[in-house]
Formats: sequence, C-alpha cells, structure tokens
Amino acid sequence: MRNDFDPTCCDLIVIGAGPGGYRAAEYAAKQGLQVVIVEQDEVGGTCLNRGCIPTKTYVHSASFAEAVERQQQVVQQLRGGVEQLMSAPGITLLRGHASFVDSNTVSVQSANTGCDDTVTAKNIIIATGSTAKLLPLPDITDPRVMTSTELLQLQTLPKRLCIIGAGVIGMEFASVFQRFGSEVTVIEYLKECLPMLDSDVAKRLRKLLEKRGIQFRMKTAVQSLADIDADVILMATGRKANIEGLNIEAIGIDPTTAVNGLPVDSNFQISPHIYAIGDVNGRQMLAHAAEMQAVHAVNHILGRTDGIRFDIMPAAIFTEPEAACVGPSEDKLKEQGIEYKCRKSFWRANGKALAMNEGEGLLKLLSDSDDRIIGCHAYGAHAADIIQEVSVLMCRDTTVSQLSDMIHIHPTLSEVLLAATH
Repeated sequence: MRNDFDPTCCDLIVIGAGPGGYRAAEYAAKQGLQVVIVEQDEVGGTCLNRGCIPTKTYVHSASFAEAVERQQQVVQQLRGGVEQLMSAPGITLLRGHASFVDSNTVSVQSANTGCDDTVTAKNIIIATGSTAKLLPLPDITDPRVMTSTELLQLQTLPKRLCIIGAGVIGMEFASVFQRFGSEVTVIEYLKECLPMLDSDVAKRLRKLLEKRGIQFRMKTAVQSLADIDADVILMATGRKANIEGLNIEAIGIDPTTAVNGLPVDSNFQISPHIYAIGDVNGRQMLAHAAEMQAVHAVNHILGRTDGIRFDIMPAAIFTEPEAACVGPSEDKLKEQGIEYKCRKSFWRANGKALAMNEGEGLLKLLSDSDDRIIGCHAYGAHAADIIQEVSVLMCRDTTVSQLSDMIHIHPTLSEVLLAATH
C-alpha cells in the first residue's frame, strides 16, 4: 500500500481494473472522490489483455507471425496508458486479491508480499469481469483444449483448428485463423451462428465464410472431444461472472445463484452502497457497456441523473467482413408481435464499397408504426461504423423520414444507411 494512503479516508472502492473499473475510478476521481482500485492481474482487464484488443490486432494483421508480434506491442502501449490513468490524483491502485469483509470493508491480499490490507469506504463497485465457460465434457482436460486466452498465446499457427461455439468469439477467431491459413471447423449447437444478430444477416455472413473454406457443423451437440480431428480445440461457449474468491457471502449473496451474473437493479446496485458493473452482472457483456455502467453508477453515488440509454446498446462482430447490430432483430420483432417496417440496402450498390472491392454486405433498417428507427442489423465492410451512426440516431428517437433528410458524404459507406431510407 502507498505510504501516503490512509485506508480510512476513502470514498469509493473499485474491485477490478478492466474497462468498467478503471473508467469508474477515473470518472469518480475527476468528480472529487478519493478512490481505491484493486487489481490482482494486469490493468485493462480481459478486454485489453486477453480479449477485444488482442483479437482486433489479429484481425488487422497480414499474417499470424505479424499478429503475434503486434499484439504484444499494442497491449503494452494501451496498458501503459491505463497505468498512467490509475496514477492520477485521487486514485490509489492496490495490486492484490480483494475479498469482502462486510458491506463497507474489503480485504486486499498483496500480490507481492502476501500481506493483507483492509480498506473501508461508503461505496463499493464490483467490476471483476468474467471468465470463460467450458462445456462439462468428460474429456475437457484434453491438452488440445484452449480458451481464447491460450489461443492468443500460441507462437505457432495450428494447422487444424476446431472451434466449439459460433458466437462472437468463435466467429471472430474462425474468420481470422482461416485467413492466416488454418483449416477451421466450427461446431454450434444452435441452428444459426451469432444469435444476437438478425438471422438473415447471420446466415449470409456464415455462407460467405463457408465459401472461403470454413466448415460449419450447425445443430450439433458435442458429447466428446475424442472424435474431433484438430490440433487445437477452442472453447468459445460463453462466459460466466468472475466472483471466485470475492467472499460475496459477506454481502448477503449466495455464490451458487450468481454464476451468470450478480443481481443488480437499474442503477447496477446490489444493495444501497454496493454496485456491480460490466460482465460480472451478466447484463451486457461488452466493454463499452461496462464503461457506461461505470459512469452511471458513479453518477448515482453522487446523486446525479444522466441520460444514458442502456436499452440502446450497439454491438459488433469483427469477422471479415464485420457485422454489427443495435436494437431488436426482425426475428425478435416478429416473435413479440410488434408492428414494424423493414428496409434493406446492399453494399453492392454503393460506389465506395465497389471501389474498395467490398461489395458483399446487407443492411436491414427497422422502424416502428410511428416511423421511429428501432433497430439496424448489418454485415459488410465497416458495418460497425454505420451501426454506431444508427445508435446515435436511436438515442434521439429519430424517424426514418428525418434520416432521409440528412446529407451524407459521397462517396462513403455511410450512404448504405441513407440508401435504406429511399
């Protein structure tokens, strides 16, 4: 512990220095709070060290060898930036494992000395993230089995890669390792990949990846790993709340009921002075969701209101081409019996897309009976950037008619969105 730090003069304890945790600490300190943030591993969390940042480095590298080298450089640079943020006035970074003593007290076992420090604060934010969830298979200890963490540490490109799970993690790794030269097979229990995505968009993306050589085995349940012919087996079967060793019993929570996320209300509160943000609450497992939940939680602590729309949460899948979505899919609207209108546009009709040799793509723009935009699902080059524009429009309850009156630069891929309004 820092010699100049008084553990009794703390306004907020943040457990975990991932995207949600370090954003909470940074924002709270800027508002004048004295913050202690505890991290037992590297700052930056799964996203920076083992998740979205390393994965995107692979997506934007020309070869496996380049990806392995660039990953470390990018992660170290960004991690250094987070370290600097956590050294700002008002923030004390403690390195060690945190566990609850009671609703206002946390014990921190130092990662270096093994000694315990005790910190007390009126408010505590849990931001411990998530860990990979493995299938309960009898041969799950097969040495070929890896999570995304181990896969990103490989120094040699696997000749044959089998991925179990066709969600975001599985599809991103399938796309990039096939491009690097691996023979990739994806096994999925559901009938279609990427269940959060419109089924029409997801199917078209899967078919495109199949043409590139990725083999998909849909509606297939894995019973044993013995029959899987692969050098590496990636388990991409979801994630679970990281609550191990937190001693959440001390704050009145049964850990057996919190595997899929700590129970929180609309302000991300577990109890009057304890909050849980990011993956650990299981609501929206996205780094940008964690960051905005952090801002909202700190605002609630300060008694401030904000206009953050957690019902409008854009998401992207960085396959090649990428896919993205915001709001309900056409499938969900049909299932819920909601009246809607679907408008489509295609990358092949966009001048910039053709000039980039990126003519593959579809966008579906969804509006309600009042013409208000309620969703958009797409795949194609820079789909995430287009969906981000739609997300902004939805936050301001924009109608399709209003969007059609907004000038878009020509030639740009954003005209794909404008074309859907015609």
